[in-house]
Amino acid sequence: MRILVASQLDPTALLQLQRDHDVRAVIGGSEDALAAAVGDREAIVFRSGVTISNDVLAAGPNLRLLVRAGSGLDNLDLDYVRSRGITLHRIPGPGAQAVAELTFGLMICLARGILRGDRNLREGHWIKSELVGYNLTGKTLGIVGLGSIGSRVAALGAAWGMRTIGCVAHYSAERAERLAERGFNLVDLGTVLEEGDFVTVHVPLDETTRGLIGRAELARMKPGSYLVNAARGGVVDEGALFEALVDGSRLKGAALDVHANEGEGRVSPLVGLPNVVLTPHIGATTVDAQREIGREVIRLIEGHEAESRQGRMAQVAGAADE
Repeated sequence: MRILVASQLDPTALLQLQRDHDVRAVIGGSEDALAAAVGDREAIVFRSGVTISNDVLAAGPNLRLLVRAGSGLDNLDLDYVRSRGITLHRIPGPGAQAVAELTFGLMICLARGILRGDRNLREGHWIKSELVGYNLTGKTLGIVGLGSIGSRVAALGAAWGMRTIGCVAHYSAERAERLAERGFNLVDLGTVLEEGDFVTVHVPLDETTRGLIGRAELARMKPGSYLVNAARGGVVDEGALFEALVDGSRLKGAALDVHANEGEGRVSPLVGLPNVVLTPHIGATTVDAQREIGREVIRLIEGHEAESRQGRMAQVAGAADE
């Protein structure tokens, strides 16, 4: 298969693809570079951080397979993909656990002032008496989006001894019952915001979730609470978040792994605030997750190739019978 690899992959997986297929790698390329490279390609493998625009797809008339080495699809026009009849596969599972674990790491950083302690100690300041933090055990963990990632965060919270509540886009009694069996209480967004000591966000970015956490939602948060965004930058209004953090009457701190503007040279509007932790969209970037994703990329491509061969053989057999 002729494959365009548009994002970093596990090195072992990339080597295997290069051994077994015709691979062209344009890692993190611009739309123009991707459009120039996709001409004869049959498949594209990509992650976040790169836009597979309609112009890129249109430049690849032979495309029949897209493999999203992760979960989010905000860098792709799904309607156009369907109109072209291109098969799309996502690989959400491996990265979900990594994102959930990072979410907890960010929560701990916020609750214990770890970054502040580190920075001061490097400058020779012993601020032990100032770093009076909070336990996670016994607190309420409010989760916006109880999907693949959010449900893992909820499980970690339950194991930590937290009361876990969450909300979803489409409530049903059946879903609420299933989650209750796992110890998670399904509530509405308002309840999550008003009762969560820690509120974590894990929803895809689309027209229904863009700006989901804005000025009005932040004003409903429990006084002294913390917000963690591990979803997509556009889900949280960063201007409103800045105002809420400076005001301090509700929100005590925030951590963001995702940002409205991402990439080299782009600076978050929150950088000057001491009660913020910022990471560069590294949620799924662990060796373990990427190794597992790489294996799944290979499996999907090999499976698609096998189906294509079977289809071609069936066509030949059918023509012979005529």
